[in-house]
Amino acid sequence: MFTLARFSEAFLVLRAQQTGVAMALVPLVMVAMNAVYAASAYPFGKLSDRVSHRKLLVVGLLVLLAADLVLARADGWGMLLLGVALWGVHMGMTQGLLATMVADVAPAELRGTAYGFFSLVSGIAMLVASGLAGLLWDAFGAPATFYAGAVFCALTLAGLALAPRPGKLTA
Repeated sequence: MFTLARFSEAFLVLRAQQTGVAMALVPLVMVAMNAVYAASAYPFGKLSDRVSHRKLLVVGLLVLLAADLVLARADGWGMLLLGVALWGVHMGMTQGLLATMVADVAPAELRGTAYGFFSLVSGIAMLVASGLAGLLWDAFGAPATFYAGAVFCALTLAGLALAPRPGKLTA
């Protein structure tokens, strides 16, 4: 569900074009997002060594939800950059964390298989999410795409709230 909330970053570039960013500057959107991602990955990785992975994932989802809402309403360079920066922060918070969460649950002798399976499922979900995002974009416009991403974030958050906590008995 989480990956359905995070469609391809190509939609950030499309949003930049739509908000009136000069074509020559559009690639800077990806540069900005990756710079924020790179700058935030290490501090959030270090933080994940000390705090609950589940709580950090929730915060990462909230940041993605905020990015989606900002990008849905973006009407100029400032709002676009804010949304792109939030998207980069979300990436920095969650990408290493997800790999760590896979490592935490996979038996050592199956860790490579677990990473491969996680990547396969994530890739398929990203493909589906991006296809859905494209359909929404074409049918209803850019805001609908980002609002749908926010809805998937909210659904993922609800799923996390309802999912049993590790170490607790369930009936």
